[in-house]
Amino acid sequence: MGFEISLQEELERKPFPEALSQAADLAIGQVLHGLGGLDGTVADAMRYAVVGGKGLRAFLAIESARLHGIAGAQAAPAAGAIEALHGYSLVHDDMPCMDDDAVRRGQPTVHAKWNEAIAVLAGDALQSLAFELVARTGCSDAARLALVSGLAHAAGVRGMVGGQAMDIAAETAASPLDLAQITELQGSKTGALIGWAATVGPIMAGDDPAPLRRYAQNLGLAFQIADDILDIEGDAATVGKALGKDADAGKATFVSLLGLEPAKQQAHELIRAACDALDVYGADADTLRDAARFVIARKS
Repeated sequence: MGFEISLQEELERKPFPEALSQAADLAIGQVLHGLGGLDGTVADAMRYAVVGGKGLRAFLAIESARLHGIAGAQAAPAAGAIEALHGYSLVHDDMPCMDDDAVRRGQPTVHAKWNEAIAVLAGDALQSLAFELVARTGCSDAARLALVSGLAHAAGVRGMVGGQAMDIAAETAASPLDLAQITELQGSKTGALIGWAATVGPIMAGDDPAPLRRYAQNLGLAFQIADDILDIEGDAATVGKALGKDADAGKATFVSLLGLEPAKQQAHELIRAACDALDVYGADADTLRDAARFVIARKS
């Protein structure tokens, strides 16, 4: 009976800040445990790369699981996996051959703190660790296989990497990308991993992922518009990275194509659509709704 009460309490909805913090702790704990006992520069760089983020993707994994009656401990490996994979993407994205950023989360980027070779290896190893972790997720074999396959798809050339390739190609294109192309690019580069994280719960439970997939599609685009707005209006010290680089490079963004105020309006409309997608869950999805509102209100 004590276990049942404990599980019932765990599945009760929590305020967004508390749920976000707990999910981030669970996810980073998974990554650090996966690196337990490992010494050396690469392992140190891996730990460094995953610490200090918001943990939003981990939150989406844990909260979507809770909505489907699944305890955080069962979904924690999936949450750790998405944070490890996100960490790898940032390490590589910051390198001189890509975005060439020296600061991330207010700290030196991995290649700036160590060197480019260590950054490549740490990123590669974080990607491998992500799949090691997701394979430990507490669900049926079929669901676990779907999570592994889905993560590979979201991370690869049909997802995040494909979006990054489009972004790099746009830097030397004869003309800036149009709105449809930017939407496609960001749907892959930013949205694919967010989409995977948000559907962890229904996939683990064998339920329909469509409502949370719609939520994530709108959330991901709103997240990117918010990033574009922060690049114009944000404070570099608060954001924790260099700002204005897209404008300086003449790259098309949601803000450059829509204008600042219309971009803000579009972000709000996307968040309304994201929240509407959760109607099937009723009030129990209010923490996810609060997360959506946070995405466009954040200062970093």
